[in-house]
Order: sequence, then C-alpha cells, then structure tokens
Amino acid sequence: MNILVINCGSSSLKFQLINSESEQCIAKGLCERIGIDGSMITYTPAGGEKEKNVTPMADHTDAIRLVLEALTNEKTGVVKNLDEIGAVGHRVVHGGEKFSASVVITDEVMAAIEECNDLAPLHNPANLIGINACKTLMPTTPMVAVFDTAFHQTMPEEAYMYGLPYEYYQKYKIRRYGFHGTSHSFVSKKAAEDLGKNYEDLKIIVCHLGNGASVSAVKNGKCVDTSMGLTPLEGLIMGTRSGDIDPAIIEFLAHKENKSIDEIMNILNKKSGVLGLSDNLSSDFRDLEDGYFAGNENAVRTMKTFCYRVAKYIGAYTAAMNGVDVICFTAGVGENGPLVRSMVCEYLGYLGIKLDEEANNKRGDDTVITTPDSATTVMFIPTNEELAIARETVRLVK
Repeated sequence: MNILVINCGSSSLKFQLINSESEQCIAKGLCERIGIDGSMITYTPAGGEKEKNVTPMADHTDAIRLVLEALTNEKTGVVKNLDEIGAVGHRVVHGGEKFSASVVITDEVMAAIEECNDLAPLHNPANLIGINACKTLMPTTPMVAVFDTAFHQTMPEEAYMYGLPYEYYQKYKIRRYGFHGTSHSFVSKKAAEDLGKNYEDLKIIVCHLGNGASVSAVKNGKCVDTSMGLTPLEGLIMGTRSGDIDPAIIEFLAHKENKSIDEIMNILNKKSGVLGLSDNLSSDFRDLEDGYFAGNENAVRTMKTFCYRVAKYIGAYTAAMNGVDVICFTAGVGENGPLVRSMVCEYLGYLGIKLDEEANNKRGDDTVITTPDSATTVMFIPTNEELAIARETVRLVK
C-alpha cells in the first residue's frame, strides 16, 4: 500500500509518498508560499532529479492538486493514478486531551481537532485545511490524523500540571502537552530495536535537537515527562525560541521596552533562542559550531548555554525515572552535531558514560557513541516522522 503523508503549515505543505511494504520513500516534495506571490512546488521522485516549478497556489486545495498531479505525471510520476494511493496520513500538531493515539479522520474527529485550535492557533487550522483539501480531491481515500501531542498523553498528573490555580486547568485545559511526539516515539522504539532489548523494559531519554528542540523521558514504553509544555515555547533553548524563562521577564520587558504582550511573545518565539543569545549571529547550529571553533565569544557562550540546558534536562529525567539505560540524540542537530553531543556528555560522568570519540564523529545511520564498558548507552538515531506517520496510518486503515 502507498501512503501519502501530508504535513501542512499555514503557507507550506510537505509531502512524502511511502510504500508501506518496503517502507521506502518513493517521492517527496514541498509546496511553498501557498496563497502568496511566487508560490512554488518542489518534487523529487526516488532515484530521479529534483524539479522546481513556480506556479500559482491560491490555497491548500491547489497545493494538494499539484502534489497529486506530480505523483501521477506520465513522465516523472511514481503512480499511474490516485487509486494506487491507499491512504493519507496527516500530521496534526495539537490533539489536546481529546486524542491519546492516532485516529481515522471522521467529521467528529475534525470537529474535535478544531476545538483544539486555541491551543495551536498557527498549526491546527492549517492542518485542518490540508485535511479538507485532501477530502475534496480524494473523497473516497481513508485518512488518518497523527498527533504531535499523543505520545505524551501517558504523562502522570504530577508531570503535566502547572502551579497555577486549578480552575484554569478545569476551564481551559492549561497543562503540559509536549510536542515532537511522533519523533520521540519513533526514536525510542528504534533504540530498543537496535539494541535487541525489550522496549517495555528500558528507561530511555530522547533528545530531539533541531531548530525546535525537546527532551522526553520514556519509561517502560511510555512517555512520563517531556520538556515542551502548553506550547512549543517551553523547555530547551531553541533556534529562535527562548525555552524556559522566569515568567516575570515578560512584564519586566513590556514595561522597559514599552511593548505589548503580543510583541514580547513575538520576541520570545522568533527573536530569542540561540539567535538572540548569540547576538543575532545565527539560528543555524552549523554557523554556531564554526564560530565556536573559531573562538567567537557569542558562539562559544551560546553553545555552552544550549548544551548545559540539555544536560540539565537529562539529569532531571534520570531522576524522574530513577535511572536511565539509553540516551538518544536525534533531529538535525542531534543527528549531525558531534560537538553538541560531546559537550552534553561531558556533564554526564555520574551516569558512567564513556564517549567513543571516533563513533561520535560519524554521520548517517543509527550509531552507538559510547564504549562497550559505558554504564549508560548513548546513541544517535536519525528520526523519520514521515515513516512513523505512514506506519500509524497503515495500522489503522488495514
């Protein structure tokens, strides 16, 4: 069965077509600037050359139509017709407390997703637009919603509650939800598989480190804590997001800079993180790594602060699980940043970690980066959220 995986943003749409038997991506691409002048679709069939076409896309329905045309194109398409697409898996960012697992999409499910729009106003409406666009163009094809938040719904109450008046939880469901759940689930399961161990017997910490970054604690196959909260702003320092701060800073800056709450939140989401901390040197960790080795004080300060925060969360989650067996690094920085992995592991001597520097400098497939006598295993594992979504979709529609 071929599964079309759709990830809709407000003005973009990423897609992959995955063969569920071989689990190989047979085509992928990106629609950009949807509803904006200069909209463009990028399409790459497996083994073929990347194509870029600037073409008008008034809305996501136009974008989906162009995706389907590319997939069925006589010359470069990978399927003869839409009947060869067995199902569509949609990434949905926020499922609130309503969804603790992936679900087949129905009108009732869509209404429930819409009720979560307040929790993810930039993402859920776009996800729903993508679902509606697919329903218009592929009305008989089954569709599945896979939620970023679902994997974290196993957290106990003491892990997800905030120290706020309880009425705000009762009224508005203000609590920690967590994100990147599809990645945390995929990587933690892959770690157990790679090590030949039972997933339900392990204590695993996953560090999803990219422009967005989060850490999760997975105990006996269930997430028991995660660093992101009500929104993706909480937790680690990220590309442009501040991560954890004293909430009084918001009021302090609003008065000092004569800015509104909305303006301060824009700073925390888009102008902070490693970008702000490096005095606008870069939000790209490759630039920061180059600056670190060149002795640039802004880069050095930023890299040290970022890695310290990651190490603190690892320590906290080791305590939360009363131990740890495996620590996994994943996502763009986690998979490709030997400096970050090394700097984080320098704090973890108390876990009996012994880093294998040669292994740590490798790139590519799943790799154990600790020596055989290390008391705790540390690995990097490339994440594959699209494959995880495809697997969930197949599981529910077969």
